[in-house]
Amino acid sequence: MNLMKIISSVQKIAEAIESVLKVDVTIVDNHLNRIAATGRYKKNIGEKVNKNSVFGFALRQGESFIIENPRNHDACLKCENIKSCKEYAEVCCPIKVNDQIFGVIGLIAFEEEQRDALIKNKTNLMEFLNRMGDLIASKLLDKQKTDKIKLLARELETVLDSVDRGIIAVDKEGWFLRYNKKAAQLFQIDENRTSRMNIKDLLENLNFSNLVMQNICVKNREFRYKRKHYHFRGVFDANPIVIEGKTFGIVFTFSNISEILNVVNDIATGTIITSFENIIGNSHCLEAVKLEAQKAAKTTSTVLIQGESGTGKELFARAIHFHSNRYRGPFIPINCAAIPEQLLESELFGYEEGAFTGSKKGGKTGKFELANKGTLFLDEIGDMPIHLQTKLLRVLQEYVIEKVGGKEFIPIDVRVIAATNKNLEQKVLEGEFREDLFYRLNVIPLNIPPLRKRKEDIVILVKYLLSKCNRKLGKNIKEIDTYALEILINYDWPGNVRELENTIEYAVNMCSSHVIKDIDLPNRLTNTKKSFKETKIEKIIPIKELEIKEIKKAIEYFGNTKQAIPKAAEALGMSRATLYRKLKEYKIKQS
Repeated sequence: MNLMKIISSVQKIAEAIESVLKVDVTIVDNHLNRIAATGRYKKNIGEKVNKNSVFGFALRQGESFIIENPRNHDACLKCENIKSCKEYAEVCCPIKVNDQIFGVIGLIAFEEEQRDALIKNKTNLMEFLNRMGDLIASKLLDKQKTDKIKLLARELETVLDSVDRGIIAVDKEGWFLRYNKKAAQLFQIDENRTSRMNIKDLLENLNFSNLVMQNICVKNREFRYKRKHYHFRGVFDANPIVIEGKTFGIVFTFSNISEILNVVNDIATGTIITSFENIIGNSHCLEAVKLEAQKAAKTTSTVLIQGESGTGKELFARAIHFHSNRYRGPFIPINCAAIPEQLLESELFGYEEGAFTGSKKGGKTGKFELANKGTLFLDEIGDMPIHLQTKLLRVLQEYVIEKVGGKEFIPIDVRVIAATNKNLEQKVLEGEFREDLFYRLNVIPLNIPPLRKRKEDIVILVKYLLSKCNRKLGKNIKEIDTYALEILINYDWPGNVRELENTIEYAVNMCSSHVIKDIDLPNRLTNTKKSFKETKIEKIIPIKELEIKEIKKAIEYFGNTKQAIPKAAEALGMSRATLYRKLKEYKIKQS
């Protein structure tokens, strides 16, 4: 606390004292600054008083006293102006707050008559000065309280402005009381209009009277705000201001739905970054698919990934996303086969509050909205119900969605990557999949080869998976022996890489040494090793014969079209030039 903060009040009190006692008044603070004065010393306001003056003595003593004989009193002995002093008497009264001295009130008599008046009524004079000191002290305390309130208000204002949600407090009629910067930004509030603004101006469909009467809290209620050319979708909470059981108003908190989704996506998908280097294998057929996928990543077209279960379709989808210009946006996967048909539509598109029995209050945001500015991965698209295929086709054509129970279209910016382990062309022929949707999805087709068609990748995959399982299980398996590896290479792997990973994890768990042996492998593999050992000599077929057989099969399968040779070459894992050379060498005719 400091008397400087109430200098105007102190000067008025000094002038009041002068008018009552008819003597000059000087008031100094605890730093010996003359902060108020009347009469001869008024021109000296702002100057510093000497520490050896009577004021310095009064501050040190901390008690009131009267100097009846200036120049002879103890307080005067060290004063620098003792010889030139023209004062006839002086009174000093400390200004105290909780026994701490913050200044001194000084009365100075320059005439004999003034001296007599001061000395004549000492008791009443000291009581009067003490009350004036208390008055100054109370002004100082009031100022301190006011400053604290202002500081608290400023702190609260800073806290409110730092909150990343719009906050608006209204009275029980809905008129604005307070709002933070985020609310002003969110609703583009004109500060000149706030005294005349009502919450009903922002939430047109809100039953405000009902909220006040029922004294209830509202959570995550969706709303739409439209004003001229500006609009947005948001959610709000409402909490009543209740004091002693009475509602005096409501505090609303607002969020823009797009901002909420950005936060959710940052948390949910921000750390799962996948590159094409994460796809293990260097076989010719896998490298060819990787190259196609890298090209697909640079476009905005839809991609259809086909391949058996466990081949890594989602891994390819993630790599495409993180190599595209949407990599900063979300990657949202959804398995169309894992969600019941009656729930899939609301999972994809979301629903409005009250759309069906049991729907969540406030509605729900669908995966398409969550994936805005990013990528939506529709896994097992072949299992999507036919009526949802129609709705999906509309989304892909018009880039808008409609929530279940909704009345308006919501624009979206989403790239779709679909995947399936089904033969979609066959499902189209059977009427189980819309032909127009198939062509809309199949703009860039990717066919992931099964593990049995890239067995040269098994060795590198085993090495990678062994290291991964060692870390996961805290083991230190060095290698896998030759015979066990031979079993793995010659197994058909119907579950593909997923099955291989589970097999290696099983073997690492079962292995009691530093080398995995055939005894550590699952029974389904070891049961086939005997027949493999017994029959491998009889089943050996010359490479040339196998090659002729598979080339004929590929040519027959892809038929007599312009794309037959490229597709056959891709399926066989060889270049077109090599295939043409083999056709000529083996005298195989195209049908």
